[in-house]
Amino acid sequence: MDTLLQPYGIEVNKIIRNGETAVLYESALQLEKGSALSDKGALVVYSGKKTGRSPKDKRIVRHKNSGKNIDWGPVNLEMNEHTFMANRERAIDYFNTREHLYVVDAFAGWDPRYRLKIRIICTRAYHALFMQNMLIMPTLDELKDFGEPDYVIFNAGSFPANRYTTSSSSKTSIGISLERKEVVILGTEYAGEMKKGVFSIMNYLMPLQNVLPMHCSANVGEDGDVTLLFGLSGTGKTTLSADPKRKLIGDDEHCWHADGVFNIEGGCYAKAIDLSEENEPDIYQAIRYGTVLENVVLDPITRNVDYSDTSITENTRASYPIRFIENVQMPCLAGHPKNIIFLTCDAFGVLPPVSKLSPEQASYHFISGYTAKVAGTEMGVKEPQATFSACFGAAFIMWHPHVYGDLLAKMMKTHQVSAWLVNTGWTGGGYGVGSRIKLKYTRAILDAIHHGDFENVPTHREKHFGLEIPLNCPNVPSEMLIPENTWEDKGKFKETKAKVVRLFMENFKQFENKTSKEIIKAGPLI
Repeated sequence: MDTLLQPYGIEVNKIIRNGETAVLYESALQLEKGSALSDKGALVVYSGKKTGRSPKDKRIVRHKNSGKNIDWGPVNLEMNEHTFMANRERAIDYFNTREHLYVVDAFAGWDPRYRLKIRIICTRAYHALFMQNMLIMPTLDELKDFGEPDYVIFNAGSFPANRYTTSSSSKTSIGISLERKEVVILGTEYAGEMKKGVFSIMNYLMPLQNVLPMHCSANVGEDGDVTLLFGLSGTGKTTLSADPKRKLIGDDEHCWHADGVFNIEGGCYAKAIDLSEENEPDIYQAIRYGTVLENVVLDPITRNVDYSDTSITENTRASYPIRFIENVQMPCLAGHPKNIIFLTCDAFGVLPPVSKLSPEQASYHFISGYTAKVAGTEMGVKEPQATFSACFGAAFIMWHPHVYGDLLAKMMKTHQVSAWLVNTGWTGGGYGVGSRIKLKYTRAILDAIHHGDFENVPTHREKHFGLEIPLNCPNVPSEMLIPENTWEDKGKFKETKAKVVRLFMENFKQFENKTSKEIIKAGPLI
């Protein structure tokens, strides 16, 4: 009997630890419904009924120690110790009915001083390969000396939770115990719950060491100048971080500490909807043997993937090791940022394509985490919908947003970092009237930031948001830079802008009681 998992009460005879890719492929193809091989050699998998995260089913055990630091509320829901242990027992009982289990022992964090040893215990080869892609895999020597993990994830997602258990609302449960250093997953086979479980843990632990965890992408230029790109879904974070002139540090999760930044992950988890070689060459070329493709639709004859087919879900994904990207910084760490860019897709069309922010404004926009999405398929909804997600990752932060905002402002001032608000949304009017800002213009703006082209350019101070707008940018029409100039109906512009300002002010009220006056004053005013 394998003794690796006996301390947890798991008595399964066959354990596949850090399995070879070929072994995991074979297991998935033989045993897991919906698994197939694509024409590019990627493993196509089906995550079951859940094709995305279940944020309302994620809960944190309330404990007297960690509990005083958690920002309890609609994001950080509580679970009692008894329910967590009941779910843990349920997971272990399920494990003990399996003929074999998979174990992944790997690291979170490229800087050895801050990295965590993570152990994943799971029943699906798909989950094991996914986490071997997403975490930093140890060398044979490191695996030999791995010892006890810092955190353990019990992924029994194929087995449902008991919805009658206290503080459970469904058959899905993602429970995190910071004191036991364990995560228990029941009732969802969506692999992203493991990835974001690790990120949530880092979001709790890192501020205790004066380290800022960040939901952002990062790249570095030839001169060592680092750029961080924050942005919610659809703003261009992944697309713009893949810059042929700069090396990718990571596409999603990073930490910033006294000596610079490091990627938390060893891989990328890219959206695959409408993926094309022309628009996303780096991601497209990374899809090969070793890549996991989630919930995509295959042609049954050619095994071609139809990336435009959303019949299973719009949230189709590709998971691959970061080394599959050609122009990558290895190891995935670098010095301090020179520039921080907040990307927003403003479908109202009132924010400028580029503006410079003070450190206090940067904290305000960081805490706000704004974008505006195009109206969805809901009947009668034609106007853009404003979306705010604190720190551009509200679902994963555990402390009050001001903790992360204060850390950001402190790091920016200490290391003299420039911050920019870049709108990748609409110009010449809102959605339905104006047009989407062309990708080539946004890339030109980022090039100008990296080349220092805005340093001696005259600026216009916009009066409501207090934004400092450069009046010239190479390869971008100057009339675009001031949004009002691009609108035919000036009265409509003022009306729409006032509406967006009110949305910002209304959203920020929830943070004011714990946020400094300087940061509150940096917000917009009517």
